[in-house]
Amino acid sequence: MTAAPKPDTQSVIRMSDDYLMNTIARLPVVFVRGEGMKVWDADGREYLDFLAGIAVNGLGHSHPALVEAIREQAGTLMHVSNLYHVPQGPALAKKLVELSGMGRAFFCNSGAEANEAAIKLARKWSKENRGQDRFEIITTLGSFHGRTLTTVTATGQPKYHQGFEPMVPGFKYVPYNDIAALEAAVGENTCAIMLEPIQGESGVHPATQEYMQAIRRICDEKGLLLILDEIQTGLGRTGKWFGFEHYGVKPDIMSLAKTLGGGFPIGACLATEEVASGFQPGNHSSTFGGNPLACAAGLAALQTIEDEGLVENAAEVGAYFKDALERLKEKRDDIKEIRGIGLMVAMETSRDDAQKIGARCLQEGLIVNSIGGSIIRFLPPLIATKDDVDAAVRIVIKALD
Repeated sequence: MTAAPKPDTQSVIRMSDDYLMNTIARLPVVFVRGEGMKVWDADGREYLDFLAGIAVNGLGHSHPALVEAIREQAGTLMHVSNLYHVPQGPALAKKLVELSGMGRAFFCNSGAEANEAAIKLARKWSKENRGQDRFEIITTLGSFHGRTLTTVTATGQPKYHQGFEPMVPGFKYVPYNDIAALEAAVGENTCAIMLEPIQGESGVHPATQEYMQAIRRICDEKGLLLILDEIQTGLGRTGKWFGFEHYGVKPDIMSLAKTLGGGFPIGACLATEEVASGFQPGNHSSTFGGNPLACAAGLAALQTIEDEGLVENAAEVGAYFKDALERLKEKRDDIKEIRGIGLMVAMETSRDDAQKIGARCLQEGLIVNSIGGSIIRFLPPLIATKDDVDAAVRIVIKALD
């Protein structure tokens, strides 16, 4: 067999420019291979990955257990109509229910779809159990819930709404971590409050303990549903299986994706047994949702996270990482704040050149995420070690200098 030609960086970039819709400002790098914490580009350069596909590659790249599960399932059965049963879907649902304490799961293909399902379920259940006028959902400013028309409406960042108006009716926005504003926003049409336990896309902003507990209290008192978007915070990222575990609260509906497939596309909407009853046959579905291949990947990812103690590793290495950045902050006057929990960390600078800092990190062999003008976000795989952290911090220092 003739070996495939080696990808040429400039040819790939030109082809992207010529044939892909211009929806993303891509950096001029072509990645072709990954293993563990490392990825390599078409020119053979090695990079330490502290972004993990934006919190997707929780097991790192090409983890043998995940690769084998996908390979075996792909050679057996990839897809059948969801009119029929397959073993992998209910097995994955059972595992998620046991880990989370929720009641049932619905599978789809992405985080946006998981949030779409959560929003539909909240409205459907509320109309049936709280009255037909219950449809409004309160979300928070600075949130990010997806790119479908409904989930981008739920996203409390006006910049993502521009050009897509009119937005979907029935959403209200309040400042994050502001209990008084939230209480004032609840009205006779409110059916749910939806938020991330830690806002990720806007720069890693954790909810306070008081805020999360107040939201649960308000939901209980007013007969509202609590929807937690755990797409980024779920499945070990924060040093616990789910972000809500840090706050001593439990959601009525929860969305998951990213780490769930270890790199393979899959999303899930979980709900309590009572709220899950809002969906009946014909109410909601997904052609590819719950297919055997995606669910086999999900099962392998969860089992590997358990077997390798990656939740505990995220807590330990994340604390080490945050401490290292805090020590760096003490030595410099251009670092404003270090935020985060587990392996979900942000460094906010007093400068306005985050894009340049991120580009410099990339040149030095470190993949990070630049947000706006002042924030660098780190979301390394859950397999990251303290040595990886030390290497990353050295490069960050170089980039800042």
